[in-house]
Amino acid sequence: MPESGENKPFDFEERTFAFAREVRAFIKLLERTIGNMEDARQVVRSSGSGAANYIEANEALSKKDFRMRIKIGRKEAKESRLWLRLLDTEGRPEARARQERLCQEVQELMNILGAIFRQSEASERSRFLPSTFFGFRYSDFGFSP
Repeated sequence: MPESGENKPFDFEERTFAFAREVRAFIKLLERTIGNMEDARQVVRSSGSGAANYIEANEALSKKDFRMRIKIGRKEAKESRLWLRLLDTEGRPEARARQERLCQEVQELMNILGAIFRQSEASERSRFLPSTFFGFRYSDFGFSP
């Protein structure tokens, strides 16, 4: 995952993959406590699952399947954020800095997945609505389709 200020991968599939790999590298910096070990297992699973669900969304059989996979990917990203925040980095400034970068990255991934989901829903809704109603645009009445 690039440092702040660097260009991030444009390919979202590659970006989710890079996030999952960075999580795995970050885990190696942590102290091995019972809490960290359990939370680390969870964040490794959820970070990989988010990337996998995005891949599955791109291979979806229908729009409904696509939206479901995107929504699951966002839920996995949210879960990753929780586990990342729970990991104890006390006394390890390098680990703490990486934890903050990962939390920022997962928030961006959540935002992107949410936008993809909303755009997919909007395009599906607009498919069924005519752009005009008896010659008038919906916006003429203060409505938007």
